[in-house]
Amino acid sequence: MSGRPGTAAREGFRRRTFLAGGAAVGAAATGLALPRIAGAGQPTDPAADLDVYVIVVDGMRPDELRADLAPALTALAEGGTRYSSAEAIDVAETLPNHTAMMSGVWPDRSGVPTNKIFDRELGGTRDLDRPDDLWGTTVLDRVRTELGLTTASVLSKRYLHGLFGDRASVVWDPAPLIPGTEHAPDQFTVDALLRIVDEHRPRLTFVNLGDVDRVGHLDFSGPSARIARTAAVRNADAQVHRFVTHLRERGWWERSAVIVLADHSMDWSVPTEIVSLSRAFEADPLLAGRVEIAQNGGAETVYHTGEPDGRDAAIARILEIANGTVGVQSATPVADTRLGPRAGDVVLECSPGWRFSDPHVVSNPIPGNHGHGVTLPIPFFVAGGHPALASGVVVDEPVLTMDVAPTVAALFGLDSPEGGWDGRARLHALR
Repeated sequence: MSGRPGTAAREGFRRRTFLAGGAAVGAAATGLALPRIAGAGQPTDPAADLDVYVIVVDGMRPDELRADLAPALTALAEGGTRYSSAEAIDVAETLPNHTAMMSGVWPDRSGVPTNKIFDRELGGTRDLDRPDDLWGTTVLDRVRTELGLTTASVLSKRYLHGLFGDRASVVWDPAPLIPGTEHAPDQFTVDALLRIVDEHRPRLTFVNLGDVDRVGHLDFSGPSARIARTAAVRNADAQVHRFVTHLRERGWWERSAVIVLADHSMDWSVPTEIVSLSRAFEADPLLAGRVEIAQNGGAETVYHTGEPDGRDAAIARILEIANGTVGVQSATPVADTRLGPRAGDVVLECSPGWRFSDPHVVSNPIPGNHGHGVTLPIPFFVAGGHPALASGVVVDEPVLTMDVAPTVAALFGLDSPEGGWDGRARLHALR
């Protein structure tokens, strides 16, 4: 952990130093109007009395947002604006969707198409967990640098924390990290969130609660019982309730807008429903020794490593083999997607109830996986106590995780980034 010694360092978060730019900071700091709609639905002034919290319940399914399982989250959703047709972007993994939330652009522009890639320079697979893996800007750093407002990241997973680095004004180093899952439990994450809110009063806060996802991966009770998963959802619900109660007790709920969503959902498989393609690729004369796979559970990205003049033929053969394999739902050339060059040459997604396991059939023993199409639907709602927020609204139109950044930017009066947004500002929650 970096930062000067002192209370903040001992508590596991640090405050970075940033320069306040004159005119832009002045406009943000002195705007007294509530968010109001003008023209194409953009606020005319940043909201001086609005605090925005983006809370990700990692891996939560839409069917888990119900009163008997998650009463606090359900009450917030019913009292706010709920998007009933929300989805993650493809590939439905943690890193690309958190990146989409804060960048508002497709992976070919953000640089983060999946959790894991084959790094051609490294000659092996790795997580996209370095600050320079995320290209371009995010609303975390833009609100900080362009408006001079305090932002915070409270991210429970080690690789998320690594990817977002020091973009926020206040950064929590997740601890304690559980061996194997490399994440901090929700209890500790919300402990840190409460301390940061009390001590730093950030205007934009990005939070990841990782228990639901991590427990879901390892729940061997099966797709029907999901005993451990149910307990994790209930605990995440209790932690969100604890945070909202804290805001109410401090008198800050009336200036709060809370955007709650998941980065993907979850699917479960049994040991007999596994797709392992490495042996088939190695058995093919055209592909043997010329293919690498980055395995992401419900999805895989395949990389041709042979001579460039053989690439087109190799891609055609990869597609042929994959499409002829039971359990593969789709095989798509990366060139036909918005994933970008880091995703290799072909992206594969498995059928519901299946999982990928490469390079060996035993490489992926966990029953819970995501990344494939069945794990795209997510819960997504906006709630809060700010008087500008509507209540009891259900919006049944397609929205994406990528829409969070332009929505946050609109609330703070930020212009679109260079190249524009790929997502859209969703301001249905405003009266």
